[in-house]
Amino acid sequence: MPRGDKSKYTDKQERKADHIAEGYEKRGVSEEEAKRRAWATVNKDDGGGKNPGGSGRGKHTGNPAAHRGGVEGGQASASRPKAERSASAQKAAATRKRNAENQTHH
Repeated sequence: MPRGDKSKYTDKQERKADHIAEGYEKRGVSEEEAKRRAWATVNKDDGGGKNPGGSGRGKHTGNPAAHRGGVEGGQASASRPKAERSASAQKAAATRKRNAENQTHH
């Protein structure tokens, strides 16, 4: 199988790579480089291509690359004024409280 052949990847892995590449492009990485990084990330997560079905079916990979999230995080909330953040937090707390009260245990 020649290098760069993507035939051994599952649909899910391809969706994952597309999604990752999109995120890179949003941050101004060229399309080519974004694709390269995306596939590298999928390989890091899943250990290369897998056949759909097969023995690898239904095994969770742990998504190690996804745990890096948050290195770039926080800018969105940091760019909002404190009042807006605390209003958001209060609203969230109220929602959590309401959900807890309405919780029915099965």
